[in-house]
Amino acid sequence: MMLDRLRKLFDVTMLKFIVVGIANTIFGMAIMFLFYNLFHFNYWVSSASNYIFGSILSYFLNKYFTFQNKSKDKRIIVRFVINITICYLIAYGAAQPVIKVLFSSFPQGTQDNIAMLSGTILFVGLNYLGQRFWAFKKE
Repeated sequence: MMLDRLRKLFDVTMLKFIVVGIANTIFGMAIMFLFYNLFHFNYWVSSASNYIFGSILSYFLNKYFTFQNKSKDKRIIVRFVINITICYLIAYGAAQPVIKVLFSSFPQGTQDNIAMLSGTILFVGLNYLGQRFWAFKKE
């Protein structure tokens, strides 16, 4: 029973999600770090920009390539947006205070960059589970 669940979780869909995720993550992180380090936007604006722009790319790639969901149901978009928002708030909301404690002797900019990277990693795991088992779940 448990082995069947693990096989369902770690299958070709997950590999497709990883490929899409790599492209999407590079795209989003480039925006996030450019906004923070070049344009000097704050932590929340920079990290949110990652997910605004990255989520648009992610939606189309995951809907049609990864999960092959051909549904025209608008509820999919709503569930996708809810999933992204919840994952973002949990991942970045948790990363920032933890990194501030762990790296308290580092400069604020370094702390924020580490927190954004950590938030990205946490977000990816949460987002996969949410998209796979809720947002794009075939009904």
